[in-house]
Amino acid sequence: MKLILASNSPRRRELLAGLGLEFEVRVLPGIAESYPAELAEGDIPLYIAQQKAEAYLPSLAPDELLITADTIVWLDGQVMEKPKDEDDACRMLRQLSGHTHQVFTGVSLTTTEKRVAFSCRTDVTFAKLEEEEIQHYVSRFRPLDKAGAYGVQEWIGYIGVERVEGSYFNVVGLPVQRLYQALKQNFNIR
Repeated sequence: MKLILASNSPRRRELLAGLGLEFEVRVLPGIAESYPAELAEGDIPLYIAQQKAEAYLPSLAPDELLITADTIVWLDGQVMEKPKDEDDACRMLRQLSGHTHQVFTGVSLTTTEKRVAFSCRTDVTFAKLEEEEIQHYVSRFRPLDKAGAYGVQEWIGYIGVERVEGSYFNVVGLPVQRLYQALKQNFNIR
């Protein structure tokens, strides 16, 4: 099977490349990332990943396997999406400071004949961040393209993350160990 990664994320590309599998990146513009209001936690990114797969299905060849994914940050019963601007990013980081939150990634593996989907949860605990640290990170790293306004692999992760329980790579954007197991078990890809 020819693997297709449907993602603009450089982090997802890098993580998938780390598995040593050959793949092509294919991106369709304008795919909505909305979800029904009654969904919560891991059901949200799972739903979005499956919706992304639906958009690609008409163009999928019989020998192609499509990988779609979506990641959210969940804190105290609410989704922390990508920040609108730097002020919003600072607000999000203040909320995460000193607390444990969850990162959920939904993954969908789709062929013209078969679909397999799963979500992965990781708990992340932040130390209490100083306002200067938050301002420095947001102005220097501009995390406006990241759920929850942070990249765990960046400076803020080095100085702020006290504990990660679960897949670290899930927090980066793709639970590669779980993905590899799903590819191996369901599609005999190694």
